[in-house]
Amino acid sequence: MKTLTTTEELAQFCEMARKEPYVTIDTEFLRERTYYSKLCLVQMAMPGDSDDNAVLVDPLVDGLSLEPMYELFRDTSVVKVFHAARQDLEIFFVEAGVFPDPLFDTQVAAMVCGFGEQAGYETLVRKIAKQSLDKSSRFTDWSRRPLTDAQKTYAIGDVTHLRKIYEFLSAKLAETKRAHWVEEELQMLTRPETYIIDPENAWKRVKTRTTSPKFLAIVRELARFRENHAQSRNIPRNRVFKDDALVELASTKPANMNDLSRSRLLLREARKGEIADGILAAIKAGKECPQDNMPRLPKRDDKLQVNPALADLLRVLLKAKTESSSVAPKLIASSADLDTLASGGRDVQALHGWRHEVFGQDALRLCEGKVALAAKGNNIKIVSL
Repeated sequence: MKTLTTTEELAQFCEMARKEPYVTIDTEFLRERTYYSKLCLVQMAMPGDSDDNAVLVDPLVDGLSLEPMYELFRDTSVVKVFHAARQDLEIFFVEAGVFPDPLFDTQVAAMVCGFGEQAGYETLVRKIAKQSLDKSSRFTDWSRRPLTDAQKTYAIGDVTHLRKIYEFLSAKLAETKRAHWVEEELQMLTRPETYIIDPENAWKRVKTRTTSPKFLAIVRELARFRENHAQSRNIPRNRVFKDDALVELASTKPANMNDLSRSRLLLREARKGEIADGILAAIKAGKECPQDNMPRLPKRDDKLQVNPALADLLRVLLKAKTESSSVAPKLIASSADLDTLASGGRDVQALHGWRHEVFGQDALRLCEGKVALAAKGNNIKIVSL
């Protein structure tokens, strides 16, 4: 395997890759000490059985530009293959505002092709590539240089085995005519809003039992301050203060440094300086928020109550449908989706796209009393009424 350390070497590899039908890609990164992931290594491989077609790219080398790789990402004639692409895509979007196009995610494809809900890379390597992986280097510090031989071997394996996995799953999708199912799923991964966290909406991520608009106004201001502070300094939001401390602050509403010092859950570093000033200002802004600008959670319609018997029938139907189609159940509908359907709600993914074809249309008929379920041996049969 070769490690590329110059822009010229990377450009040469990417030019060769642009002549191929696909290229496999993976990254190694760190995020424990930063808000945004720190890219430490990129692995790429072209088709073939040899490791000579695979390279490591060191983005930490001074002067190396990843622009040749981003040009490859923009080349729509080459499929860019990842496994569990979300975190990789976030890195590239934050770094360069680019998404690989077209994209193929073997984790999503494996769930569509009957490999279950936990379609981990190691499992696919064992079942499809008939190889084993040494995962001992998985949690090493990828920012340290030089990389060890064990790290390099581990890293390159994430793209060399991926070639066989992609070819197998791609053929399976063509055979079952399900390629468009995967394409539907991947559309969400290539939307900028998937990766942009707007400080204005950060409060919606905070779990709280209190729904009072006055309380939520303080939560909103605290969450906004925390997100802005974390983003501007590139530190994890939990290093500013954690969610439990945020909820405590919104409840106790400290008005000065002395009040703030009594917090049970606030980190010591947050009791002084910029963070402490920001907390007090946020609480003051939340308390002074005009009534018509206070955040409100969506109202629940008390009339929509879950019919437990119908919810159980929907679970039986989902199990039957996923077994017959060999698709992971959670890819079609979550338990919450089924409860929503059983309460009369219709705003669920299961009623759209390929999910509607596989499960949604029969789920609606079941909810409307147009079909029943009957057991026939080990199978569940849908009976029209």
